Amino acid sequence: MENLRLYRKRIIPEECVFLKDDILLYRDNEVIITKWNTLHPKKTLSHGYSCYFLERGFKVSKFYDHDDNLISWYCDIIQTEFRKEGDADTYIFTDLLADVVVYPDGRVRVVDLDELADAQRDRLITPDELQAALRHLDRLLTIIYKGAFDTLQRYVDREEEKDRAQS
Repeated sequence: MENLRLYRKRIIPEECVFLKDDILLYRDNEVIITKWNTLHPKKTLSHGYSCYFLERGFKVSKFYDHDDNLISWYCDIIQTEFRKEGDADTYIFTDLLADVVVYPDGRVRVVDLDELADAQRDRLITPDELQAALRHLDRLLTIIYKGAFDTLQRYVDREEEKDRAQS
């Protein structure tokens, strides 16, 4: 990723982390797909693959445990900022707090809406960011509830398959 820099920006807790160890698998004008290991060791979560949907306002990740078993699909609602810095393309993905978890058995869970409300109350996000978060969340849930989540999963699955074939 020498000419591509990806950052994960969080509101709660406030931080901006350079994803220096993420490995770029694919990039076009609509998506960026990476594979990664967790930044901080976790009891169950070990590694995964992520697809940033640059204009849609969400990131869809496939989470694996230490034995390479699928834990879930985890969807972050994000805001994307692009900067050209010299010859490097820089993306800052701000986590807008609301998340959707899709389990292997098909169950869907919306999480962290309390954090979104707290961030708005504490003026950590703007009204425009709150509206964007809710609109992106609605768009993602509409895809899931229509039974079309596989159209998003395919992006990750395709690149994961290629990656595993090369390993």
